[in-house]
Amino acid sequence: MNAHQQPNRLYTLCRRGGMMLFCLAVATITSLSATGWADSLFIITGADDAAIILDPQQEEAPPDLSAQMLYVTNGSRGYDISLKEDTTVTVRHEGSAVTIQSRRETISSLLGRLHIYPSELEMIGVKISEAGLELNVASELTYYDYVTEEVSFPTRRVPNPQMKEGEEKIIQQGADGVRSSVYEVVWSNGAELSRQFVEELRTTAVEQVVEYGTAKPAPKPSTGSAPAGDESLTEPGETGGGISNVSENADGSGTLTLKDGTVLNYSGVRTMTATAYTTGHGGVGTRTASGTAVHVGTVAVDKGVIPLGTRMYITTSNGSVVYGLAVAEDTGVKGNKIDLYYDTYDECIQFGRRTCTVYILA
Repeated sequence: MNAHQQPNRLYTLCRRGGMMLFCLAVATITSLSATGWADSLFIITGADDAAIILDPQQEEAPPDLSAQMLYVTNGSRGYDISLKEDTTVTVRHEGSAVTIQSRRETISSLLGRLHIYPSELEMIGVKISEAGLELNVASELTYYDYVTEEVSFPTRRVPNPQMKEGEEKIIQQGADGVRSSVYEVVWSNGAELSRQFVEELRTTAVEQVVEYGTAKPAPKPSTGSAPAGDESLTEPGETGGGISNVSENADGSGTLTLKDGTVLNYSGVRTMTATAYTTGHGGVGTRTASGTAVHVGTVAVDKGVIPLGTRMYITTSNGSVVYGLAVAEDTGVKGNKIDLYYDTYDECIQFGRRTCTVYILA
């Protein structure tokens, strides 16, 4: 849920350009072509990382960009932008790319010189960078948007072994605030298709810190091993001391015997890549995709691989870490991967990325 190095490089390049790079594009008052050029939707990136959408269907006036030395021509059919002479322009369309020097002309005219005529479902991405101007004519465009938004305070849970299990205490009150964030945005066929959080740059929100008890009551005297099929583990996160024996049937199902005598029936087993996550980092909140509160034993899955609500018993393949009883309650990963919830960021760092054996409980 964290690897976004490529998006970071892209939006950082945009930020370095800043206002100075927008001097590369200066629009002048011009008549819009009757050939349908102005019907195209423009997505402009590179001005303080904030994306500018010029949709010919929008009723409101375009934003005032004079502070960035950019002036948009607004006609009866939509918008067009004029280019300064001798600007290096790279045009990408249908898998090919060509680099030319602009004349004192509109973007529509420049594309016409290259015999590129956007269809009704294609858009024009205008990216300003240190190298010049890049035009991407496509039916699907991806860009990175820098936004400032109001956010609720995050909550960090800290275990307290001196406090009884089930008890909680707020030791730092949270406060809502404003954060600057980067989102990956995908437009397809002239409409925004998705907006995915990438990174938090800064925030004024104050996290709430909650201590929770981990001291368990004294165990009752043992009366012997649990009979086969008697699942004495009920709480997610319980490990039963780890696995002492695995009995597998011909159809891939089987039973797990734990070190405390608990026997769990499983319907199948998977080898999966596991990472770890916690609240207050990477935009993670306190509620899962299922609507439950996050807790140890919560697992984020690709619900196309493991359905939400699935009960599991998880251990690393080499046995070094036993995560124990878990439930698929959250999403945010793709493919044969799982993300295990821990209460602290340090625990997540210590876990890192490991290969795990996941027993799907019957």
